[in-house]
Amino acid sequence: MSKKVRLGIVGFGNQGSQYAGLVADGRVPNMELVAITDTDPTRRELIAERHPGVTVFDDYITMLESGAIEAVVTTVPHYLHPQMGIQALERGLHVLVEKPAGVYTKQVKELNEFAASKPELTFAIMFNQRTNPLYRKLKEIIASGELGEIRRTNWIVTTWYRPQAYYDQSDWRATWGGEGGGVLVNQAPHNLDLWQWICGVPQSVFAKAGYGFRRNIDVEDEVVAVVDYGNGATGTFTTATHELVGTDRFEITGDKGKIVVTDAKTAVVTRYRRTEQEINASIPTEDIWKMTRDEFDPNEYYTHETLEFDTAWGGQHATVLENFAANILDGTPLIAPGSDGILGVRLANAIHLSSWTGKEVPMDFDDDEFLALLNKKIAEEGKFPQRG
Repeated sequence: MSKKVRLGIVGFGNQGSQYAGLVADGRVPNMELVAITDTDPTRRELIAERHPGVTVFDDYITMLESGAIEAVVTTVPHYLHPQMGIQALERGLHVLVEKPAGVYTKQVKELNEFAASKPELTFAIMFNQRTNPLYRKLKEIIASGELGEIRRTNWIVTTWYRPQAYYDQSDWRATWGGEGGGVLVNQAPHNLDLWQWICGVPQSVFAKAGYGFRRNIDVEDEVVAVVDYGNGATGTFTTATHELVGTDRFEITGDKGKIVVTDAKTAVVTRYRRTEQEINASIPTEDIWKMTRDEFDPNEYYTHETLEFDTAWGGQHATVLENFAANILDGTPLIAPGSDGILGVRLANAIHLSSWTGKEVPMDFDDDEFLALLNKKIAEEGKFPQRG
């Protein structure tokens, strides 16, 4: 029998129980579930019932130091991911952190720097949307240069509908001190990751956000952000949790073509036969009105290709877990290196900071300024301790 990575899971909530099920059911063939930690006695009883052969711990440090596991997945509140990641790496364990990598850049940078000091250990993040076959194809197209220089990107993703009852489930949900924000840190981290993974990291952002806009919460339930890529290209990102009928539409425009994605399953790829600049220079005065009225032969200028996939999901969590184990066992490249987690956190922080200050914010903003303003929000909320 081929070697399997001995896995421990911290937390047996929605995500932790899902991952435990995937591994226990054999959906991750190169991984073995050997231990789970949860502080809740009721959940520990549930673990023992569902996974009778698994060692159950009530303290994650005890599990990390037990010698039973060689890798760990952290499925805990966002603020704890960096702390637990560092503590596991300190003990020589491979680490897969749940998204987001943390709440603020200062803590995620500490995690990344510590992980970089342990190159012999695997450090990954659960960006399972990177397994989506459509997004993987988009990344391939953009990286190949087929669309030329990116001029504009737009993503409207308002399919994250959440009723008030969702927010009322627990005291920590949708709070600054417990969760670290709203839609940007809970629902949309995958979109923020994919946007940058495919289109590149912007240089600055200006944003407007609605805090408790359509829900009785302190954090953001609607965001509109405009980014500047620094070369004349711009992008917009719009998300919300209160649209009963939401939209998921992602556009990437280059000087050699365009991609329009709908519902994460269908993409129309338009490829220009020449760059837009060359087409522009070739149009004589007498053809101006033909172009504006579509009185021209489109085949002369571009082609269309429709890419359709049966599902928007791909291999998802099981694929990331299997890839994580494969990297440990034989060095297979990671789908989502843990160091990539800083990108989405940094963009979410910049969006928050811009909306709080009313200013355009560079991606190299002052980490301490953001943390000070976040702590001010936490203090005003009065439910949780401030962060250091």
